[in-house]
Amino acid sequence: MSIMVTVNKDEPFEKALRRFKKKYEKAGVLRDVKKKSFYLKPTEDRRLRREKAQKQARRNAKMSRY
Repeated sequence: MSIMVTVNKDEPFEKALRRFKKKYEKAGVLRDVKKKSFYLKPTEDRRLRREKAQKQARRNAKMSRY
């Protein structure tokens, strides 16, 4: 996966860097690197996903009361 940003002649470097960072985050490169940096057992993965879903459900229920 490669992210490319073309820099125009009169464009400041900071502006090109901001565009690169946006593309980088949108592509989810950092998320993939963190996910693949260590092995997670399938049972642990399911447990974490279930906990995350429950937390999100509680948050949504809390927000729907307002």
